[in-house]
Amino acid sequence: MPAPARSSGDLLADRRYAWAEAVLADGDAGAAADLAAQVLERAPGYAPAWLLLGRARAADPALRADAPEAFRAALALDPEDSLGARLHLVELGLEEFDWDELDLGEFDLAAEEAISPAYVRALFDGYAGRFERHLVEGLGYRGPALIREALERLRGPDASFPRVLDLGCGTGLMARALDGIAGTLAGIDLSPGMLAEARRTGLYARLHEGDLRDFLRAEPPSSADLAVAADVFIYLREIGPVLRETTRVLAPGGLFAFTVQGHAGARGTVLGADGRYAHGVESLQEDAAAAGLRVALLEPAEIRRQNGAGVPGWLAVLAR
Repeated sequence: MPAPARSSGDLLADRRYAWAEAVLADGDAGAAADLAAQVLERAPGYAPAWLLLGRARAADPALRADAPEAFRAALALDPEDSLGARLHLVELGLEEFDWDELDLGEFDLAAEEAISPAYVRALFDGYAGRFERHLVEGLGYRGPALIREALERLRGPDASFPRVLDLGCGTGLMARALDGIAGTLAGIDLSPGMLAEARRTGLYARLHEGDLRDFLRAEPPSSADLAVAADVFIYLREIGPVLRETTRVLAPGGLFAFTVQGHAGARGTVLGADGRYAHGVESLQEDAAAAGLRVALLEPAEIRRQNGAGVPGWLAVLAR
């Protein structure tokens, strides 16, 4: 979860907030809710305290019915949703919640778009310094290595891609995995913190901060030989628009290699308890065909481990 704003502006409120977080972590949701309410008495405009109140209420069966009110208050104060209140509302089963009543203007999104760009940015900015160690050592993350192996299977050990786009480049794990087969690399990520780590690798000719869909729209047609997206689509419900823009940007014969998280069904997109989207393989195939991409490789893949178990997913390479 993203770190809260540094301070509410009230020292006593900040101390009670920290105490409420600790009490909730210890499993006393009722006491945490009481403390969060005390914070809000002193600092009613402190969005992280509303989020904390919602989390505490959601964890206590006796208070759960009042949790949505707190999450809605957090979202009204944080309309870009950098704190992730939408995720909590969806977890409570409020997929049909009427966002219009919040009057959020341009940020008035449908409930199915539960993961906002602002939330992803905040999440990874706070995560950047320990991202690689946690992901690779802690979760056994293999996305970049799987993509490299797939490309070599398709194009041989002497594969070469002169112009490469790394979508959701993070700290540069994918760039390192492509060492020796990638020419000029351009990376795009929402998080300035992650981009700072990627810049230190010295492997990118260009790095851009922003949404990958906007980035692709600005790229010239037929300007890339390879696009990669390792564990990026877990934060996007709809991948069809990305596939369509990538088709436009790829040169004839170019490849788009990526990993996705899967679910038990064949169709549709599911927002899991882990706060990530899982995509149905048949829907993925249909999106690829609609974008004008041919499936060159599509196979089950364990993309990482979580809570001691492998996370099921798919490794895909699509060709223009």
